[in-house]
Amino acid sequence: MEKLLNKLLRFPKLIMLVLLIISIVFFMVMKKNSRMETDLDEYMPQDHPAFVYSDQAEEIFNIQDGIIIAIENPDGIYQTETLQKVKDLTRQLGKMKEINKNDVTSLYTADNIIGTEDGMDVKAFFKKVPTSQASLLDIAEKVRANEMVFGRLVSVNETVTVIIAEIGDDVFSQEFYHQILELVHSFEGPEKLYVAGVPIVEGSMAYLGPKDMQKMVPLVILVIVLVLLLVLKSVKNTIFTMLVVIFSVVWAFGLMAAVNIPIYAVSTMLPVMLIAIGVADGIHLYSHLDLFLRKNPNATRKEAVADMLKGMWKPVVMTSVTSSVGFISLVT
Repeated sequence: MEKLLNKLLRFPKLIMLVLLIISIVFFMVMKKNSRMETDLDEYMPQDHPAFVYSDQAEEIFNIQDGIIIAIENPDGIYQTETLQKVKDLTRQLGKMKEINKNDVTSLYTADNIIGTEDGMDVKAFFKKVPTSQASLLDIAEKVRANEMVFGRLVSVNETVTVIIAEIGDDVFSQEFYHQILELVHSFEGPEKLYVAGVPIVEGSMAYLGPKDMQKMVPLVILVIVLVLLLVLKSVKNTIFTMLVVIFSVVWAFGLMAAVNIPIYAVSTMLPVMLIAIGVADGIHLYSHLDLFLRKNPNATRKEAVADMLKGMWKPVVMTSVTSSVGFISLVT
């Protein structure tokens, strides 16, 4: 090992050039192929009976993912303005290319089925939004008498009503996600509107995951740089230490992209962990180097580096291996 290290010391610039080229290649692969895994089913064990039966039920009953929009009015939903928003929002959702208007369910589209002497009478709760108090109370009475609607599309306390829009498996996209949020926000006030459902959760993960990384990574780098400057007392040593950990992050995500491993929600913390853990080796190496130079002020750079590599390669390798084993243990 010492002979190999001595040979490597002869070509420091070539080694740096090779590392830089590899990092650039990994960065390009990462930029092109990285993707965020947003399918919540992929986070679960696929052979678990609960998920196997769930998939079977979805196939048998043609169950599709739904977007749920809740409209809340503390004064009650049986207000002309609130019911107008239910109608308008229902129609706007039905006009979207990703949604079939027949798959949108709300108080506006729901059928009120009433038993009569001749059989059943099927009518809508309302088509034209009522303006009189008597008409609004009539709708409230019809909803309370319908067990398929009361407590489902309308909350028991009658302050919340929901709109459910079913979508296909392959139509959801980030563009559609933002369109839904913009549409819902345009109807807010004084009512409060909430958006839920599996597609919204998955869309939020795909949007917020990379956004959190963009915030956290620079913040962690700033903190680590300040700590390194305080500990190492050298701008050059700090830069080289940070380059090593930044290269490791690029290599890790570049390798994941190269072998088609997506970025999971937990994976968004990898850059922070790699940067925080990786700088420890740099601190140990430069501390040993500074100590050697203090004891041997006349030593050349090559001698100092050779002594550092000879004395520290085993401890540094062992700490890296133990950290790797710790991460690998998470597989179990």
